[in-house]
Amino acid sequence: MRYYLLLLLLTVPLLSYAQEPAIQTKQDTSATRAEKKESPFVNGFYPVSFFDVDLKYIIKYNNYEGLRLGIGGTTNDKLSDRYKIGGYFAYGFKDRDIKFSLGNSLRINKEKKTWINLYYIDDIAEIGSFKYLTDDRVYSVFEPRLVNVTQFYKHRTWQTNIQTEFSPKFLAEARISRSRIEQIEDYQYVLDETPISDYETAEATVSVRISPKTNFFTAEDGRIEYFDGFPKISAQITQGFSGITGSDFNYTKFGLKLDYYIKRTDLSSTNFLLEGLLATGDVPLTHLFHAYPNNPTKDEILQRFSVAGRRSFETMYFGEFFSDKLTSLQVRHSLRRFYIAEWLKPELVIVTRHAVGNLDNQEKHIGIPFNTLDQVFNESGFELNKIAFGFGLSFAYRYGFYNLPDFEDNVSAKFTFYLKL
Repeated sequence: MRYYLLLLLLTVPLLSYAQEPAIQTKQDTSATRAEKKESPFVNGFYPVSFFDVDLKYIIKYNNYEGLRLGIGGTTNDKLSDRYKIGGYFAYGFKDRDIKFSLGNSLRINKEKKTWINLYYIDDIAEIGSFKYLTDDRVYSVFEPRLVNVTQFYKHRTWQTNIQTEFSPKFLAEARISRSRIEQIEDYQYVLDETPISDYETAEATVSVRISPKTNFFTAEDGRIEYFDGFPKISAQITQGFSGITGSDFNYTKFGLKLDYYIKRTDLSSTNFLLEGLLATGDVPLTHLFHAYPNNPTKDEILQRFSVAGRRSFETMYFGEFFSDKLTSLQVRHSLRRFYIAEWLKPELVIVTRHAVGNLDNQEKHIGIPFNTLDQVFNESGFELNKIAFGFGLSFAYRYGFYNLPDFEDNVSAKFTFYLKL
């Protein structure tokens, strides 16, 4: 297996002579912008009379829920241009449980697209995940990493937030939330020398996203970006409060992300994604950080064959590492697409990813065994994307301090899916 992989890595550069420009530069006109605005796959909503159906709730899959089917969305301007009612209902066929959300929104400033929202959510969330509030407003038709996620917790959350655009390229959102957490995994956190599994949190979060070189237009139903210019800078701070309506934890969480993109005249491009995360205080595992692992915990390579993520560590196993301090760097270098035939124009992407972190008071976390990233985690590989119908292949190898004794345990082989609609 090792020699076949090395041979494949050596033959990839030989294909470079077959490259031909496959991206045509066109002037962006109001006509092309209007066409994108009409497509439901641009902003993720399909209008049905006075209701916009949210496409991301229709079908999902993960290891806990199995197949998850749902329906959701929000009312549109045909009902009211100042007030919206929205939410979703979903059902997991494996856990046989209903999840739902219901709430409403009120627009208080039309020029800056400022909305106040109040929602109740009864759902599950991934352990160790960290999301920037302003990233939720950028739609993705397919979230491949969610297919492989294995560790979740249940939460019932009341939240209110305000979102606005201070300027056309400066998004901001503030949120106050109150959650009741129930464990799915066998996990307990030692708080004041007492292990607890179910607990309550109260949080206040402020998030901003700056896109100084992004060209876009906005519609009444949200942001539509038609040219992904970079850099994009996201920053977020969350304060957890103990003693508010029974909440248990006092902590602070910081996140800072830089997304920088270089596009060249030869149609190659390089993307740098640098992120730093920090948490202080009493923080349970559910609210700590992972480095976006995406490797199923199975023995054989073929058993781990699944879908590769957009920004995940493909050779890092789920539940392997958690941190309260984490820094990661990901670099993707894309060559211009190969021209093999009119119907076959694959894209080669060279990828390298690195992460380092740490965790204080690891002994407070009971029930789920894991390591910390106190040394640098390294993986590199390549993707051959868009071979047919948006599908491609991904290969990665894990090396350095966290290299595992068995060669096959360090190798990731997955398929990719990049479909442009």
